[in-house]
Amino acid sequence: MAPPLSRRNLLQAAALAAAAPAISFATTGRAVAAAPEAPPVWTVRPFALDEVALGAGLFADKRKLMLDHARGYDVNRLLQVFRANAGLSTGGAVAPGGWEGLDGEANGNLRGHYTGHFLTMLSQAYAGTGEQVFVDKTHTVIEALTEVREALRKDPAVLTVTGKFGTAAENVRGSYQYVDLPAAALGGTSAITLSAWVKPTHDANWTRVFDFGNDTTRYLYLAARNASGVPRFAITTSGAGGEQGLNGTAALPLNEWSHLAVTLAGGTGTLYVNGTAVAQNTSMSLTPATLGTLTNNWLGRSNYSGDPVFAGAYDEFNVFSRALTGAEVTELQGARAADASTGRGDLASYAFDETTGSTFADASGRDLTATLRRTWGAPSHPGFLAAYPETQFIDLESRTSPDYTKVWAPYYTAHKILRGLLDAYSATDDARALDLASGMGDWMYSRLSKLPDATLQRMWGIFSSGEFGGIVEAIVDLHALTGKAEHLALAKLFDLDKLIDACAANTDTLDGLHANQHIPIFTGLVRLYDATGEERYLTAAKNFWGMVVPGRMYGIGGTSTTEFWKASGVIAGTISDTTAETCCAYNMLKLSRTLFFHEQAPKYMDYYERALYNQVLGSKQDKADAEKPLVTYFIGLTPGHVRDYTPKQGTTCCEGTGMESATKYQDSVYFKAADGSALYVNLYSPSQLDWSEKGVTVTQKTGYPREQGTTLTVGGGSAAFELRLRVPSWATAGFRVTVNGRAVSGSPTPGSYFGVSRRWRAGDTVRVSIPFRLRVEKALDDPSLQTLFYGPVNLVGRNSATSYLPFGLYRNAGLSGDLLPSLTPVSGKPLHFTLDGTEFAPFSEGTEDPTHAYFRRSEPRVVFGTTDSGVANPVKADGTSLLDEIWAGAPFGSKRALVSRVRSTVSAWVAAGLLGQSDGQTVVSTAEKATYAP
Repeated sequence: MAPPLSRRNLLQAAALAAAAPAISFATTGRAVAAAPEAPPVWTVRPFALDEVALGAGLFADKRKLMLDHARGYDVNRLLQVFRANAGLSTGGAVAPGGWEGLDGEANGNLRGHYTGHFLTMLSQAYAGTGEQVFVDKTHTVIEALTEVREALRKDPAVLTVTGKFGTAAENVRGSYQYVDLPAAALGGTSAITLSAWVKPTHDANWTRVFDFGNDTTRYLYLAARNASGVPRFAITTSGAGGEQGLNGTAALPLNEWSHLAVTLAGGTGTLYVNGTAVAQNTSMSLTPATLGTLTNNWLGRSNYSGDPVFAGAYDEFNVFSRALTGAEVTELQGARAADASTGRGDLASYAFDETTGSTFADASGRDLTATLRRTWGAPSHPGFLAAYPETQFIDLESRTSPDYTKVWAPYYTAHKILRGLLDAYSATDDARALDLASGMGDWMYSRLSKLPDATLQRMWGIFSSGEFGGIVEAIVDLHALTGKAEHLALAKLFDLDKLIDACAANTDTLDGLHANQHIPIFTGLVRLYDATGEERYLTAAKNFWGMVVPGRMYGIGGTSTTEFWKASGVIAGTISDTTAETCCAYNMLKLSRTLFFHEQAPKYMDYYERALYNQVLGSKQDKADAEKPLVTYFIGLTPGHVRDYTPKQGTTCCEGTGMESATKYQDSVYFKAADGSALYVNLYSPSQLDWSEKGVTVTQKTGYPREQGTTLTVGGGSAAFELRLRVPSWATAGFRVTVNGRAVSGSPTPGSYFGVSRRWRAGDTVRVSIPFRLRVEKALDDPSLQTLFYGPVNLVGRNSATSYLPFGLYRNAGLSGDLLPSLTPVSGKPLHFTLDGTEFAPFSEGTEDPTHAYFRRSEPRVVFGTTDSGVANPVKADGTSLLDEIWAGAPFGSKRALVSRVRSTVSAWVAAGLLGQSDGQTVVSTAEKATYAP
């Protein structure tokens, strides 16, 4: 069992896990990285982002596109939903929309998550570039969120805007604020006029200008818009079916002042809009006197809980104990009631002249002070921070089934905000960010620690509503920074025992589960192991990884179909337009990386290369855009699929993680052994490492994967360590290393690390040669469905056909077994090839071409070295063809060795009755006559 970590080590581990070190500001304002220690259980540690600089190449080009987006995007747009929720001025900013707006999917119930992603992107961008613009934007967000939390801690305060005649009070859409009047406001009168100046800013139906009632049975209201979009007044003592009403004739204009008045007396009701009577009903027998004393007397809120809150401004509201004449109503169009012949309302009169506080004075002489309130009351804890009310968190505690229109993963959103705050603190040393993060931890603990374990298990097991993302990892990192025991206890409150126990026992229960809801749980479990030493956490995470890779993995490294997992081994049977959710690849990379800190199994970095160089790079469009990050949500693997870089309505989870991925490409290029004895080169990527503890730099120059190898040059002083170079599992022949021009002895093994130990000095040069071969990977459940790889690069066919294309690859296979000679290189386009009229290109290219990631393998006749034998290629019952069996013996040292393999294989097939004697002789003769590529 791993020993528990000290508080100091936990703090250091948190900074490392976030891939951004704790820092302080030098006089230049540039971040100065600390040198934290990793947890004792980590046998390797990562380098911070500012210790590894990206060189020119594919990754730098992709990152530049995202950095340009980060530089240009106005963060006040992201802050709009937070400020609105707190009742603060939004400064005219327009929310991003999509998942970050009230009109987006599921009513914007996930809003706020994208701001967290954006904070992480800004933090990583600063660590990777040192540009002040990213710090400035980060400080803007942190300052605003600090103001938001402070506003939420207090009673709502009036937001003053310019009114029709003077000042007015605004309810920002998304603030869930309304004005609460005393119960005596209507005075029990049998004749009445209600008059208001309003400026609606949104066109939602059934928003109330006012609503006086007890429930949904006894009430009177004026809606700015009914179901037909026009104003409606109604009064009832028997619910909606018994309403006596008045309907307007036209919609109120948005962002303009309108005057509304309702008079009711002697059985006649009249509705006025801007001084004109637009509706009259002479059969209205109900009056306020009939309703009696009412409990709820509201401006802007409905007695029907599902109706939206009024968004807009009030200039004045008057209640008279008589029915004003048409002339008097007309007079109110040009002056406030106080300056008109009517005078102020004698039952209630509010001018909304207040500029501070949360109350509105009544000028009727009855002292009926009104109060500004939130529909949801107030946060349960001063640490609460969100872009929506606490109601989703409350609802989840009693919820038994998913409904994202009511509750959409509130703790997932909390995780994104928390992670962004922690990253901002690590990158900028802004103590406010840590204070906000710590407050969120305190608030969550105050809620969750009171709940029975059975309730927590039910919550976390609910699809979508109970999703909590990587919050455990973030909370463990928070605990490392605060040292609060409650924060570590909070992390354990998210244990989903049935999942942890099953995976710890290596029992696969993933079939039917939502993939991205569960992948980040396991990265959190590894971090819990780091903090607690509980072995089941680490064991569960390792076993889980093995349940996804390779059994539920597509060739590009992605997983999931329509966001869910199917049974292990079903690949061809799950291919659709909605395969490979991009977030899943992001989270699998995080998990692989974190597991590698504990066990340097090359499979983790083999997977990392696969997913990073293919799905992650390919998910970012090769195009600049100021408004959107241009990242895929799903990557469909069906024939002819065209990637969608502006998915759904925008600001999705995958666009968020896509922004993060594109600003941390360098985070796993190099790792160092915990004792400093070794440097791991995990990825071949142009970069420069500053290994300050050793006093050396390592510069890697390469065009990889366009170049089949790399060159590493040591700079600085001298240091002794072992250089551990990853030998990819696909590098089955020719991996070679030289130091200063001399070959290094040894036999590199595919899927391992090749070590070179020496005292390194400035100028030492290491050349690594990694020959690529063209190979196929077969779908586990259908060997005839295959995907093409050239070294680490997944090659996709560009073709508009919508059915699987048939291709044969043995026709000109080389003696080495390399299938590349069967393809024709495209001049001037590295890594582009043609086959049977279809161009193949790297998956990483972010284009909108229709692509074929998988094709149908078709080898109808036996062909060697482009010489066709004319003999049909026989196939066994298991799908293995004669050519498959012959070429399974590659590489061949000579043509003679290949022909010998052909003879022996043909003899076996003839003896088994799978091939005729005459055809067998023809096959051998063809093999003998053919000419082969090396």
